[in-house]
Amino acid sequence: MPAPPTGSAAALDEPDLGHHGDSEATPGLVDLAVNVRRAPMPEWLADPLTAALGELAAYPDPTPARAAVAHRHGRPPDEVLLTAGAAEGFVLIARALRDARHPVVVHPQFTEPEAALRAAGHRVDRVLLDPADDFRLDPARIPADADLVMVGNPTNPTSVLHPADTIAALARPGRVLVVDEAFADTTAAPGVDGEPESLAARRDLPGLVVVRSLTKTWGLAGLRIGYLLGDAALLARFAAAQPLWAVSTPALAAATACAAPVAVAAERAIAAGLAADRDHLVTRLSGLPGVRVAGRPASAFVLIHRAGAADVRERLREQGWAVRRGDTFPGLGPDWLRIAVRDRATTDAFIETLARILEA
Repeated sequence: MPAPPTGSAAALDEPDLGHHGDSEATPGLVDLAVNVRRAPMPEWLADPLTAALGELAAYPDPTPARAAVAHRHGRPPDEVLLTAGAAEGFVLIARALRDARHPVVVHPQFTEPEAALRAAGHRVDRVLLDPADDFRLDPARIPADADLVMVGNPTNPTSVLHPADTIAALARPGRVLVVDEAFADTTAAPGVDGEPESLAARRDLPGLVVVRSLTKTWGLAGLRIGYLLGDAALLARFAAAQPLWAVSTPALAAATACAAPVAVAAERAIAAGLAADRDHLVTRLSGLPGVRVAGRPASAFVLIHRAGAADVRERLREQGWAVRRGDTFPGLGPDWLRIAVRDRATTDAFIETLARILEA
């Protein structure tokens, strides 16, 4: 039986850690519950994927993809471990680090890191960030004896982007610091060429493991491709817990293509456009009665608080819209909803429906 969470912040009524946005986005509804971008696949990605289908008789060879990802992040290849999505990375970490004495998960965040730890038999301590403080992270709140810390940046579901220095302050000898950067490629900042606040290229921080995903921006959730970045010896421990040939040949082709300069440049352009669409969504939401947008959203989704949000979500479903419930995230509750950023026309249609519901 997986051990329950510990610490004063552990809830008596446990949230459903296995609930995800795809459970909300049932057929026939406009999907604002899943944070995967839907757009035509560019040729530079589609062509390698198509070509990979002719190579399925051979076992997958991760070597070229690992080298491409390593080059993108300025690391040697042995500091990259390719995984079947970011979710597999959390499972490998949890299984390989069974000797961790005091694992800590910073919430609210993606629930799979804690779920993986608990499934591997860990007792998990939660640190719940304060919504009154816009879910900002104070490194002093992390227990000094925590030898495994998991935190998201930007964090799902809050869309908060913590300063890189704040996250880096959590690293120390004897501790593994796991930073979930699955949505890092959705972030942008004026005057910053790359991903603001990412630690993906940092090789000087002891115990740092960065978790990345290629499924969000490029609409590859069904392909399952992600990777871990970190110290080679630490990644070797995770690799020992991974099944043989865990990443398929098409997924490896996608990893290679998405690490190329053309892909990185396209990501930056998409992130800039997303920022404008997100600003539009935040402006429209802020004009609704009783709706509070959490913090300063930085990713492909926005978290809102509204009394009676659970009922609002059900009424939205009746009107053809799917949004993500908040009560399955530790540290939130039924008055929170997560809304994916879409194009302005979709946002405007959604806001009109939400406004009618709130005014009824």
